[in-house]
Amino acid sequence: MRFFTADTHFFHQKLLYDHNFAQRDFLLLDDMHETLCQNWNAVVSPTDTVYHLGDIALIAAKNTQYQQVFELLACLNGQLVFVKGNHDTRQLFKYLAKQELTLANQQPKFVFHDVGVLLKTNHHQLFMTHYPLALGKNHNALNLHGHIHRAIVSCATNINVGVDSGDAQYLAKKRPFGQPFSEAEIFEMAQNKRSDFQKMR
Repeated sequence: MRFFTADTHFFHQKLLYDHNFAQRDFLLLDDMHETLCQNWNAVVSPTDTVYHLGDIALIAAKNTQYQQVFELLACLNGQLVFVKGNHDTRQLFKYLAKQELTLANQQPKFVFHDVGVLLKTNHHQLFMTHYPLALGKNHNALNLHGHIHRAIVSCATNINVGVDSGDAQYLAKKRPFGQPFSEAEIFEMAQNKRSDFQKMR
């Protein structure tokens, strides 16, 4: 299966207990990290793929902190396909690539993209980027993105997949913090967001 997420912001102290920009009801980073990892692994299997659309962590450019990020990511199930966010560095990507983790199916644990990824599924094109894109009116394309945390882009073709996503309100079922979105949830959000915007016309 394929899943989608963004803006994990590991080690970002200032986001703790933030109810404005993000949705992080934690007093300690360790609690946030543990909850995110548990909720991730509850739905993602070792053979699944997770598209992480940027802002993995907020850290200093030091090997010791790169190692801490690596240890967290290594605990997450699935292959992780990264799109570079504004808080991600090529140095971090290079460090993770050097770890050379291999999954049971002989695929690399980590895959890296600087700008974005295009995925065709369910008769749709999914343009996956860190920053929101302006696709305009298009019934067969969606832009999956992060970056804006709790905010919502006022366009039905933009779906925020970040862990603090405001677009999660378009799901019938409330989700645990940090749980990546499944493909089914992506299309449920898109359909309900489109219906909501049509009502406002």
